[in-house]
Amino acid sequence: MSRKAKALLAISMGDPAGIGPEVILRAAATIARRRGGPALAVMGDVGVMRAAAGRMRGVPRPYEWRQDDGAPASNGEGIAVLSLGRLGEAAMKPGRPTVEGADAAYRYIVAGARMAMAAEADALVTAPINKHWLNRAGHRFPGHSELLARLSRAPLWRMMFAGDELRLALVTAHIGVARVSRALSVHNVFDTIRLLAQHLRERLGIQRPRLAVLGLNPHAGENGLFGDEEIRVIAPAIRRARRAGINAFGPVAPDTAFIRPAGRFGFDAAVAMYHDQGLIALKTLEFDRAVNVTLGLPFVRTSPDHGTAYDIAGSGTANAASMTAAIEYAWRAAMGGARDVPAQRALARTA
Repeated sequence: MSRKAKALLAISMGDPAGIGPEVILRAAATIARRRGGPALAVMGDVGVMRAAAGRMRGVPRPYEWRQDDGAPASNGEGIAVLSLGRLGEAAMKPGRPTVEGADAAYRYIVAGARMAMAAEADALVTAPINKHWLNRAGHRFPGHSELLARLSRAPLWRMMFAGDELRLALVTAHIGVARVSRALSVHNVFDTIRLLAQHLRERLGIQRPRLAVLGLNPHAGENGLFGDEEIRVIAPAIRRARRAGINAFGPVAPDTAFIRPAGRFGFDAAVAMYHDQGLIALKTLEFDRAVNVTLGLPFVRTSPDHGTAYDIAGSGTANAASMTAAIEYAWRAAMGGARDVPAQRALARTA
């Protein structure tokens, strides 16, 4: 983990037809107001970034940057763009996705990941892509996480989501609910607990994180009355985690896990068994501020928890709070949870 005074974050521009360029620019303007904030380098198309800046007020001016030019500016006057080719006119139109644009978005991710893996950047922040168009462009990945795991040869990874109030990791992610029970095992529940605890310790500086592990069934199975996954899989995984020195507890009944007595949860993070079990609660609480984090990669990777929003792309109305939070989270994690990095909420409020 980095402890240097000035972090450099690589940001992949995302689909050029989406809101990525706009939310990057607004977030960069907010981050620049923070003393000692990170330097940002966008992997993308300088023409697209300039066009977006031309439709907006109060955002930094995109300029073409090469890695041998030295550190990018971080004063809010300009934002560095490592321009990876020139897009055709059709691919530059907001709200009109193309195969050319989706292929370029793939290349932006690869370039940012390579910078992070080479320690030329302290973290990678990814602006939104569209999975359908990514696949139409010939890149057969369900999303960023799977692509980055392949690029970095990460043997084990998990999706984590973080907001102002709630953090959670998923044991299973993009699979149908009917397949969840069969996909659960003691090993993959334990691995999720372990990766989450490691991230909180090493990246956020929480020395002994308290982890709530959710059950799968109503009332956490009610001692096997409503299902036995808690008995066969989840409880043994928790016991294994505790033997490994991890402060995990449960299985916790999912319907009461996120009740907040006095405005606080009784844990630092939760482990959910499937996508909607955790994300319904998180997005209800944190919709504009939630950050997607990929655990298990050899570098820090975050992204805003929203899509390309083609319907509003180019209007300048996109809310940049989640992108701002993603940059701030990556900054904090890259600095190992340094205390002088502002809290996520302080940045998100100004986006």
